[in-house]
Amino acid sequence: MNRLLTIFIGALITLALATLLLVALPYRELRAVKAPEALAPYTVAQLRGRGTYISMGCVYCHTQQPRADSFGPDGLRGWGRPSVPADYAYDDPHQLGVARTGPDLFNVGARQPSVDWQLTHLYQPRAVSPGSVMPSYPFLFRHVAQAAPGEKVVSLPPQYAPAHGQIVATQEALDLAAYLISLNHTYLISASEAGALQ
Repeated sequence: MNRLLTIFIGALITLALATLLLVALPYRELRAVKAPEALAPYTVAQLRGRGTYISMGCVYCHTQQPRADSFGPDGLRGWGRPSVPADYAYDDPHQLGVARTGPDLFNVGARQPSVDWQLTHLYQPRAVSPGSVMPSYPFLFRHVAQAAPGEKVVSLPPQYAPAHGQIVATQEALDLAAYLISLNHTYLISASEAGALQ
């Protein structure tokens, strides 16, 4: 019985130390970080799109955190400068990701600012990125005989277009495209924010 009590107390101390080192101290250090002036809060449509991004599990294949040159070739890939804590001031929960089955999306809005490209990519990734392993998301779109006024028709290459009718984006697809385009962190960061990269 005495041995079980020792193991239990040891486990509690380990858990308390881990919580202190991995939660409390980082929170204390980062709680005062302010958003850069050039970083705009998400719009309502972008927040809905972010919700779709989260619910579809995009974070399992894409990161949103370019690394410093000393950690990998992210800059050479065109993914932009390394991220700093202030870049995520409006993100809750953060979507940093851990796997890169697909490219980093931290600056996808700068690399691909076209709504048409984003929608085509969501409907059929291989239409714009041959060889892509990303799944298609046809449930975000509707197949109609003729698009109604105001509906966004997805322009597809002939080999991916339906034989009859048109593919139109749902509001959910438009919101997701708006969120992806909002991921543009090409603004300059201050020296104090850049210090976080060292």
